[in-house]
Amino acid sequence: MLHLVKYAMKTKLRNFNNVVFWPLVFPLALATLLYLAVSGMDEADFETVPVAVVMAQASADPTAEAGADPFLVFLNSVETESDLIRTEEMPWEDALDALENGEVEGIFCTGAAPSLHVSGSGLPETILQSLLDSYMEGKQTLEDIAQTHPEGMEDALGAMENYRSVVRQVSLGGKTTDGTAQYFYALIGMGCLYGSFIGFQCAMSLQANLSPVAARRCVSCVHRLKMIAAEAAAAFGIHFVNMLILLIYLKYILRLEFTGSYIRMVPVVLAGSMIGVAMGLFVSSFGHMKESVKIGILIAVSMAASFLAGLMNPDIKNAAEQHFPALRLINPASLISDALYCINVYDAPRRLMTDLIILFVMCGVMIFGAFLVVRRERYDSI
Repeated sequence: MLHLVKYAMKTKLRNFNNVVFWPLVFPLALATLLYLAVSGMDEADFETVPVAVVMAQASADPTAEAGADPFLVFLNSVETESDLIRTEEMPWEDALDALENGEVEGIFCTGAAPSLHVSGSGLPETILQSLLDSYMEGKQTLEDIAQTHPEGMEDALGAMENYRSVVRQVSLGGKTTDGTAQYFYALIGMGCLYGSFIGFQCAMSLQANLSPVAARRCVSCVHRLKMIAAEAAAAFGIHFVNMLILLIYLKYILRLEFTGSYIRMVPVVLAGSMIGVAMGLFVSSFGHMKESVKIGILIAVSMAASFLAGLMNPDIKNAAEQHFPALRLINPASLISDALYCINVYDAPRRLMTDLIILFVMCGVMIFGAFLVVRRERYDSI
């Protein structure tokens, strides 16, 4: 088995276009051009984030006034002293309608345990989540101080009001979350899907009617499943290295805004590499179409998935998730982008794990489907 993988790797590395240029060189070049395009964006283009505020139905203190809610006081101070957010109090049903219609970016619910409801995963949602996290951390700090050092409560209250460090607008190479970073999450998804060119080459080497090498392999005594496993393993390994190089280039050469751990992003890249290769192997195994037609299909599928993941316009991704939420679960580029977002923006390990499981399941289904197609092929003459 190992010698099959070894020779499969050697064979693939000789095909520069399908193995190196499109899966690696092209994403690197596109990342460089995209970086040059977005790194000069005017930081003054930031817009105030509209948010709905739903008051708690009942207060813990029946004599307390509505405006005495600590979280509401915090939001009012943020709104008064900066252009970060614009709040509007409304009932829950009206707030949901406003969120669905795009009139607000999120809904804050006040009370003893404030909460945030959003419908997307862009920069506005990140800002709102940061504000909520800042308040909750400050609240916990005050509660700890009240129990251990009540004499320091006045100083702690003054420190809590300093919310300005929650969000800072910096260039893409800075150390805070920049809205343009989501372009590069989608770019990584596109690079992963371009592994379909390597999968295409695998399919070409397995069908006797497509190449002389495949004809010789089909008359050998090696089991078809063993052939496919060796081809897939070699392709996975090569494309995984391609994506690691792309990730290193984005994080350490261009110094993009990846606040999460590099190690945590590796499983996402591994799953993305596998799904790209599996997609190419699966699509190219069907029918007796010309090579150009199969490549055209792979490009069309990859670019459509990348477009819906927000590569050209982040608003497309948010709109797709809002109106067609199930589409994210079948779009590998969106799953890859969302997984990277879970690591670098939101601390959402459960959603990250769900994305990875779906990617690995899709990969297994495509590999098994390709095996079923190839093993059924019979030829009158080889």
